[in-house]
Amino acid sequence: MDLDQAKALIERAGLSLASVDDLPNGHGSRIRTAEGPIVCVYHSGKCVLQGKRQDLLKEAFDGADGVAVAAKGKVAAPVERSVFVVYGHDEAVRTELEAMLRRWGLEPLILDQLPSEGQTIIEKLEKFGDKAKFAVVLATPDDEGHKAQHPDEKAFRARQNVVMELGMMLAKLGRPNVAILTPSSIAMERPSDIQGLLYIPYKDSLNEAALTLAKEIDARGIAINLSKV
Repeated sequence: MDLDQAKALIERAGLSLASVDDLPNGHGSRIRTAEGPIVCVYHSGKCVLQGKRQDLLKEAFDGADGVAVAAKGKVAAPVERSVFVVYGHDEAVRTELEAMLRRWGLEPLILDQLPSEGQTIIEKLEKFGDKAKFAVVLATPDDEGHKAQHPDEKAFRARQNVVMELGMMLAKLGRPNVAILTPSSIAMERPSDIQGLLYIPYKDSLNEAALTLAKEIDARGIAINLSKV
């Protein structure tokens, strides 16, 4: 359910809209009615009835997708929509990915934008990695390397920090909850020889990988309106 659908159901029930504001942390919107009931609509599609006189909306909302009633005035917890972003030196691609995730109603967790609070990089990774439900790894060709004594085998590869953070996200979130975006136009070593990792190629723009990535995230329980991707 989206905000417009919730408003329509409220009006169908004969109630008046008093105000609409954003939920904390940007998880969705809160509709207050003049008669008392409150409707919280989350970006995940979940809808929660709160406040006094919830019975005034029960008939209109009964059976609608994603509707729940808050018990004893407590808000039902929304689906976590934070996505951890692992990246190297390609800031343009990172910026493109951040904008894409935000368009989908997700909250990208980007390490250098997060408060340090006196923590080391590893501590920040551990703290904010625990907040995410999914991770997207940008494996861009930032380094070059080759096996010792074999300079003829030189190839592009991802930064060492990307490989390390990939491993941490695999350990924290599990293999199905990590996607690796790689450019298909450049030959490069994959950051891991672990079988079964999810690699999504792109050529000139991340838009080419958008639908595949959105489907993977949506399949992990973080709802995305795929018709708008």
